[in-house]
Amino acid sequence: MTTLQNLPADRLPDLLRGMPKAELHIHIEGSLEPELIFRMAQRNGLTLPYASVDDLRRAYAFTNLQSFLDIYYAGASVLLTEQDFYDMAWAYLERAKADHVVHAEIFFDPQTHTARGVSMQTVIQGLHRACEAARGALGVEATLILCFLRHLSEQDAFETLEQALPFRDQFIGVGLDSSELGHPPEKFAKVFARCRELGLRLVAHAGEEGPPAYVWSALDVLHVERIDHGVQSIQDPELMKRLARDRVPLTVCPLSNLKLCVFPRLADHNLRQLLDAGLAATVNSDDPAYFGGYMNANFTETFAATGLTTAHAYQLARNSFEASFVDAAAKAAYIERLDTFFATFQ
Repeated sequence: MTTLQNLPADRLPDLLRGMPKAELHIHIEGSLEPELIFRMAQRNGLTLPYASVDDLRRAYAFTNLQSFLDIYYAGASVLLTEQDFYDMAWAYLERAKADHVVHAEIFFDPQTHTARGVSMQTVIQGLHRACEAARGALGVEATLILCFLRHLSEQDAFETLEQALPFRDQFIGVGLDSSELGHPPEKFAKVFARCRELGLRLVAHAGEEGPPAYVWSALDVLHVERIDHGVQSIQDPELMKRLARDRVPLTVCPLSNLKLCVFPRLADHNLRQLLDAGLAATVNSDDPAYFGGYMNANFTETFAATGLTTAHAYQLARNSFEASFVDAAAKAAYIERLDTFFATFQ
């Protein structure tokens, strides 16, 4: 490929915005913008505990992961019908298209909805229908990853898996999210073993607020293929060596880390250290409606704050395709598309 070395600082944002990329860490419920929350509440005859869109936005002042989750689950309460789930996913996919995301692997939290009496069929089919429509209408490939809520029991996760299996052809894998501290990955060893037997792809949140030990457990007990977040891995030199040696992808979410006070300033983020140590780090938006930025905002703001280079931009985009759960031919096609973009960027 033709690399662009030392691209002037004023040109780098255009490169970042225009390059094709994959998003591997997006919680679809976390893409639910306040305006859509209010429209759905009105459509479904619900009353929100906020007077206006601006009033709700003002509540987005988080001090840690849990303070965010409290608002996150409240926002998701407006999702009741298949059309609601379709509309939420479609709104995200349109934003993804605008940011030149060509492939997205979308997390969803069925327990957040089934606990409110919404059926698994309603959740999955609404989301899946939007993913199918995006392929033709937007040119965005999108698949679904079902996430278990780690603050609930493993038994609850098993029951959720059983409810989802009739729709097995509509999601490609499982993940583990929600409150990290106090809920180590090994809590879910049996359900992940069952998912592995079923041929599902495996990922898990680890090392966002939790210690490096959680990353080790996700790898060695759950046998995941990707680590979601993983920024605390830098505290453990042996773990860093393993992640680099085995090319275990990290789905890093810089603006999320800033908003949740994982790093005091974006300039303090360790993304550059992870990349320079040879780790297969990627950039993602996590919960963009709550954390102030979709994919391109995560790229442009992080690069501006940390001094990442054109070479880092290429590596991050290439990592995103290599870390995706598409087949080898599709990966090669995406990387060729990326190489062409870099070679012809003016």
